[in-house]
Amino acid sequence: MSTAGTTVTPHITPLRALWRAPSARKLLLLAAVTAAVAPFAAARWGSGAWPHALTVDLTGPLGRANDWIIDNRDSHWLFLYFFGHISNAIVVSVRAVYVVLLALGWAGVTAGAALLSWRLAGVRAGVTALASFAVCGLLGMWVPTMRTLALMIVAVAASVAVGALLGLAAGLSDRTFRALRPVLDTMQALPAFAYLLPVVLVFGIGVAPAVLATVVYAAPPMARLTALGLRGTDKGVLEAVDSLGATARQRLLTARLPLARRELLLGVNQSIMMALSMAVIASVIGADGLGDRVYQALSTVDVGTALTAGIPIVLLAIFLDRSVGSRSAGRNGWAQSHPPGRTRTLTTWVVAAAAVITLGRLAGTAWPSTWTLQIAAPVNRAKDWMVDHLYSGIPGIGGTADAAAHYTAWVLDPLRSGLQSLPWWGALTLVAAMAWLIGTWRTALTATISLAAIGVLGRWEPAMDTLSQVLAAVAVTLLLGVLVAVAAARSDRVDRLLRPVLDVFQTMPQFVYLIPVVALFGVGRAPAAAAAIVYALPAVVRIVGQGLRQVDPAAMESARSLGATGGQQLRQVQFPLARPQLLLAVNQAVVLVLSVVIIGGLVGGGALGYEVVFGLAQGDLATGLMAGTAIACLGLMLDRVTQPVKANAKEAN
Repeated sequence: MSTAGTTVTPHITPLRALWRAPSARKLLLLAAVTAAVAPFAAARWGSGAWPHALTVDLTGPLGRANDWIIDNRDSHWLFLYFFGHISNAIVVSVRAVYVVLLALGWAGVTAGAALLSWRLAGVRAGVTALASFAVCGLLGMWVPTMRTLALMIVAVAASVAVGALLGLAAGLSDRTFRALRPVLDTMQALPAFAYLLPVVLVFGIGVAPAVLATVVYAAPPMARLTALGLRGTDKGVLEAVDSLGATARQRLLTARLPLARRELLLGVNQSIMMALSMAVIASVIGADGLGDRVYQALSTVDVGTALTAGIPIVLLAIFLDRSVGSRSAGRNGWAQSHPPGRTRTLTTWVVAAAAVITLGRLAGTAWPSTWTLQIAAPVNRAKDWMVDHLYSGIPGIGGTADAAAHYTAWVLDPLRSGLQSLPWWGALTLVAAMAWLIGTWRTALTATISLAAIGVLGRWEPAMDTLSQVLAAVAVTLLLGVLVAVAAARSDRVDRLLRPVLDVFQTMPQFVYLIPVVALFGVGRAPAAAAAIVYALPAVVRIVGQGLRQVDPAAMESARSLGATGGQQLRQVQFPLARPQLLLAVNQAVVLVLSVVIIGGLVGGGALGYEVVFGLAQGDLATGLMAGTAIACLGLMLDRVTQPVKANAKEAN
């Protein structure tokens, strides 16, 4: 027996060691389940694309719902006394804010914004606000800027209020948190373009649907971060407050909310950024202002006009970010260093308000027409020069048109063919394995159900087309992002030079990127991918660079003392220790790339993005809503496949 034992043990030990590894155990279990189920599924429904027998045709019910909404929108009590009042309240609020801005005049708004920023965040923020509004006027975009600012003030206020209420409920109740989390996941994974069709059907074209779509898109970050801040409150502090006999309300107001201040300000910051990113998208359904100028420029490939309107959007984002965003949380501004009494504060604000109103009245309402600069013509001349010399005039390479054709033929087409020819059960298994390896079985189940829902809706092939565009663009984004982030992490000078560039690129609306890439690459899937790469690159550079810079200095010093080269330190120390940030960068790259690839349907990207655009243009609820739902499922699946374990665990606590 001992001899037999000695001959068997060497074969059992490696298997036991393999079984003890969590990742290997997950893969083995999943392989066993697949081996048992796949033959039956293949025999019953085939091994090609998603089987037609497992699809559900919702065209009829959605078409009837579409017809009912159109027929009853002007007569049914639900629209007259519920949705109608909501629409009227939004329109009145935006108009009231716009009238106030016009009454203050260009000098009053500029001075008021500078004073508010100085009071909240310090002198630098005040100077930034002053310069931002001055540039908006110099570009001849004062009136569109005021229209966009009025819409954004109302939308951001509503987004912060709704998000804070949802986050408060989720932060104080575990049951509410579990119920809201999948809803917030779906809302955050759904690209902004997919929100437009439902609100247009209910509210029509105009300001109201634009504000509502913006609120739906911008409220989830505020809700998430509010819940995260409240749930992460130090338990020792809560126990100390309870020992003093504080009620639940006193504990919330005196302990939990003050300790969650940083998360709350970050939530406001993210809501502002996402609301401004909707400024151009909302123009598709009738929102006036800067977004409408950018959207109109897209139809004529007018880069100069798009840039003239895009710069004020960026400046508005910077002004709001510096004034009320997360960056003011840690600053020692004038308000923190000179805390006045209540009487002095009230007197100061009254005097300042009177001065602003007086200045605005004296200077007039409109920005002086003689104080403007026209940059559209020089920018368009530069664009024409680039098109003439880069589109097809590069010796030996051909130009950007040939590069786009090669990218489509050598990367996008093979990847799309491979994904569409993948067995449907194999795709489900692959997604489950990827999600389970970095998450829990619940993560894998959510990702698998999301992918299966796409097939059930009958959108398997266009979803695989969209997925191929996303994966190819994400790969390029991560490659470029990591290279730039490594350079920034190793050199403070490079980091300082990149910071303002990343600020501008990260706040520029997605539509602005589509116009120059269409001029350089033509129409098709390649320009959509190029715009997606440029849009997602700043987030990847920031996250990866921060992760590399935050690696423990002791670990780096130890590696240098052992004679490790710079490349070895990067591969063997920095990358492994920065793994959570790297996974977060992948997650953010996927989400941002998907949002632009969908908008790429406007410039020939095809797939699900085209179906959403078609449904929106034709008022076809069935096509647009099923494509939008498929996009939401695709986004949720990609989010789960790329979401780090620690992020899940952190939110679950």
